[in-house]
Amino acid sequence: MPDTIPPHLSEIVAEFQFCEGQDKLELLIQYAQSLPPLPASLAEQRDAMQQVPECMTPVFLQAESQDGKFFFHFDVPAESPMVRGFAAVMKQGLDGLTAEQVLQVPVDFYQDMGLDTVLSHQRLNGLSAILAHMKQHVVQAIDTR
Repeated sequence: MPDTIPPHLSEIVAEFQFCEGQDKLELLIQYAQSLPPLPASLAEQRDAMQQVPECMTPVFLQAESQDGKFFFHFDVPAESPMVRGFAAVMKQGLDGLTAEQVLQVPVDFYQDMGLDTVLSHQRLNGLSAILAHMKQHVVQAIDTR
């Protein structure tokens, strides 16, 4: 199964490619502001959501499957705009995809965005971990069918 970037995520990647240096960080902050709050049903169960332990920032993730498509929910503190922005990118880029499409996203796709030029290696590891946990949710959902 070859790695491919789905169309909506590809559009987001292209948007970042047009930015230089600090503008990439500002765009990430704009995405952070677009991350929707948890649905009420999950807000009450936040502690039951899976945490991404590789992130220094507390990132909580939940995936839902509807009609063979996956939808992701994140809880990331507002005080962590870079991580929150990346979560928003992942939500916007992967929501509504099939399991196969999610699993084909390259783990290092953020390099195409140029984030490796403006974020620390430690922060990039956390971003990779978010995608890895999203994929893990998808695999678990497939296994329980």
